Amino acid sequence: MVQRNADFIAKLYYLNTEQGGRKTPAFSGYRPHIQFGHKKYNTSGQQVFLNKNEVRPGENVDAEITIIATEEFKNELKIGAFFKFSEGSRIIGFGEIIKILNRELEKK
Repeated sequence: MVQRNADFIAKLYYLNTEQGGRKTPAFSGYRPHIQFGHKKYNTSGQQVFLNKNEVRPGENVDAEITIIATEEFKNELKIGAFFKFSEGSRIIGFGEIIKILNRELEKK
């Protein structure tokens, strides 16, 4: 499988266990479901953490995100957009786009 470039960089906020988040750390390369508030469509998104290899529940991290369904998000994303990420139906964190790398996804 050919690895393509990341689509955007986001600040990720992992919920702690008491808030319903994970019980164990997430490692760079993790692929939870991602959903933006304005879209009903979910996609998977690989999170490659910047400056660390793992994130514990309750921690924050900046990450490069590569989403699977880019065609669903063309001209839809902007800096400051919020999204949630989950394992199945359980929300484990929230993210905010801080830089868009794939210009095809950027809202004009």
